[in-house]
Amino acid sequence: MAIDLNGLSIDTSFPELRRQVTQEHVNLYAEASKDFNPIHIDPEFARQAGLDGTIAHGMLILAYVSEFMTSSFGQSWLTGGNLIARFKTPARPGDTITVSGKVTGLQRGNGTLLVDCDILCQNQRDEPVIICETKVRVKTDEDSS
Repeated sequence: MAIDLNGLSIDTSFPELRRQVTQEHVNLYAEASKDFNPIHIDPEFARQAGLDGTIAHGMLILAYVSEFMTSSFGQSWLTGGNLIARFKTPARPGDTITVSGKVTGLQRGNGTLLVDCDILCQNQRDEPVIICETKVRVKTDEDSS
């Protein structure tokens, strides 16, 4: 686990995660997800649809949020995490996505710590791509009495 649970407080920020979006990543995600919508893989179709070019799958970018939370909370995120996501603007090949987050709530009790976080994915133009609220339940060593 990358964070010190004892040092967590409201407004604690986590190290940022940066990922470059490439058309190759989008194509690989299309293969893995079987989502071959042409707005993701066909630049000419995307332009005819009124876009400046292809756009990344929203779930590809959301995977960066999961990577970010896993790097912060490890197995606790994978087994006890959830999120609510709002998609704001598409990510495009060539974009650099930065994922950042901070603690917005802490509840201790019964040997667990429930951590609420606000997460922001933004592009290199500081435009929000995805905004998330997350919760992760972490087991602690504290006595449940």
